[in-house]
Amino acid sequence: MTAKRIIVIGGTGFVGGHLVHRLAALGHRVSVLTRRPERHRDFRIGAKVQLLQVNPYDPARLAQVFVGHDCVVNLVGILNESGRSSFSRAHVDLPRSLVRGMRDAGVTRLLHMSALNADVNETHGRYLKTKGEGENLVHQSPGVEVTSFRPSVIFGPGDSFFRRFASLLRTVPGPLFPLACADARFAPVYVGDVVAAFLYALDHPASAGQRLDLCGPGEYSLGELVEFTAALIGRRTRVLGLPDLAARAQARIMGWLPGKPFTMDNYYSLQKDSVCSQSALAKMDIAPSSVEAMVPLYLGGAASRARYNDYRSRARRSS
Repeated sequence: MTAKRIIVIGGTGFVGGHLVHRLAALGHRVSVLTRRPERHRDFRIGAKVQLLQVNPYDPARLAQVFVGHDCVVNLVGILNESGRSSFSRAHVDLPRSLVRGMRDAGVTRLLHMSALNADVNETHGRYLKTKGEGENLVHQSPGVEVTSFRPSVIFGPGDSFFRRFASLLRTVPGPLFPLACADARFAPVYVGDVVAAFLYALDHPASAGQRLDLCGPGEYSLGELVEFTAALIGRRTRVLGLPDLAARAQARIMGWLPGKPFTMDNYYSLQKDSVCSQSALAKMDIAPSSVEAMVPLYLGGAASRARYNDYRSRARRSS
């Protein structure tokens, strides 16, 4: 792989941290754009990574910093709105600003993070609708060669999926865990495999124009994933799936809590199973890592694998 100069927007987030470290290890020179570099001093990774203070909504400023770079990577995405951080601003206005800056700077290659089920025609969920709008916008931008990635839920060290449920499980007393949309299905994809897909696209210009669905090797209901998490942290918890009316009520109430642990927009997203008809990882020769193999390595401590094995044994005996 020839060393390249790469701009990453959203590089201080979960996926960004993994991707930037990998790019630097491979010898690429990486510039991570952030409006507040002082918050990420621990993110400096030797001479090959620099943090640049840039407003990503300013196309003229973006054009200045994009000059001389080979590729732009956009990883920005939000699951909930707050203050000025709206879905439209993050998922549509930002990509529009990026492609304008790229055209002015003469940079043509863009790797864009979208989402599985992103759809401009989505009638209820603003997250999926705006992700679809942003995805279409970059693919329809003249002079920009785009590969977009559409993952199911991404997991790995530092994730906000298994770690969030682990935190919730520790605070809920008793053996039952009330859960909205417990039957919603996912094919969780490991962050290292998502990074590998970005690296593949970076090294294969022929992937431009493609929209790549990324899924892991297994499909699970949300309830199964929560019970799996409980087993890893040593909680004997059973999921109590809420009926639809109660799920909607829970979303409306929790959407007002600090951190918005569950909102109506999250509810709408969960109405569509986040699974692939065919994952693009196979055609990139990426062997996907499983939830069972990877999550015990970072969640629940050293005894987590033994706890999970005990959970599986008990489940088999009761079936």
